Amino acid sequence: MSKKTPILLYVAIWTVLFLSPLTYFNRGNSVIPMQYLMLCASPLLLMTVFYINYLWLAPHYYMKGRKQLFWGVNIMMVVSLGIALHYWNAFTHDLFENSGIPRERLLVQRLLFILRNTFNLSVAATVATAMRLAARWQHAEEARLTAEAAQAEAELKNLRSQINPHFLLNTLNNIYALTAIDSQRAQEAIQQLSHLLRHALYDYQQPSVPLAEEVEFLENYVKLMKIRLSPNVDVKFETHYLKSDTAAFEDVSLGKNIQIAPLIFISLVENAFKHGVSPTEPSFIHITILADNQQICCDIENSNHPKTSEDNSGHGIGLSQVQRRLDLAYPERYTWTKGVSENGQTYRSVITIASSTAN
Repeated sequence: MSKKTPILLYVAIWTVLFLSPLTYFNRGNSVIPMQYLMLCASPLLLMTVFYINYLWLAPHYYMKGRKQLFWGVNIMMVVSLGIALHYWNAFTHDLFENSGIPRERLLVQRLLFILRNTFNLSVAATVATAMRLAARWQHAEEARLTAEAAQAEAELKNLRSQINPHFLLNTLNNIYALTAIDSQRAQEAIQQLSHLLRHALYDYQQPSVPLAEEVEFLENYVKLMKIRLSPNVDVKFETHYLKSDTAAFEDVSLGKNIQIAPLIFISLVENAFKHGVSPTEPSFIHITILADNQQICCDIENSNHPKTSEDNSGHGIGLSQVQRRLDLAYPERYTWTKGVSENGQTYRSVITIASSTAN
């Protein structure tokens, strides 16, 4: 329809213009075919000027910076055609109608008729040039949007490819520390890691995955982290799938129809374990995933034990990646609030995303 609409519009406009000479015939008089054809010279010249500008002058002269030549050709064309059209219409009038008006009285009107014809032809040239410029602008805008979309997709793929080594580095560091404490638990951790990598290597290649699978991945990661934690760390992981605002269901299958960008929350969970656990003080990490058919909310709250300046593991790239991935994957479809409480004891990060469901 988008390709046919301009053609139909052109046909409608030119049809109206070519029917306009019928208004020159007096009411009650029959239409003389030859006279009608001769009067069609006016819309025919309008069409000629229009397409000469649209197909030749505008793209080859005006758009390429040769504007002086463009204006010179147009002025010569519309003035000469305006004069010729006036004498042609006068010839047609004298041929088919005997007005009885002396030619001397028409001399004053000739200039006005020529100016009218020249103005009409100038309008046709202006409209053609404006339409050509609008078409070029639209084409350039479509190309720009396509290029921006391609660039955003490439950047998103690049960010996603960076998460795997970042996540793997942090996990291997944890397992390495565990080997010095308990080799049996380290073996269990490696087995847990294999399950996580299977998800990261296969499911992660898709632009979106079912929320239930992503939640399972996060649960496995939390289990892996809990292996090395001391008993004084309170870790909770809760998931709620809502059918309404008042009813919550723990059925994970309800999350299979809700789609989410893979590994979008893992850096937040990593950050909670990195800054929320103290080897000497009581600590807590509370993770809640709340979802329905309208939105997905990831609420992570943990005790605040900031690392010292000497501990720069991770280099802080995780949260910046999350921010950029959210901007690219969910533009204007998410909110993210984060920060330390007033007493400085807790840190909370809440991301809310407009969810999408699978067909």
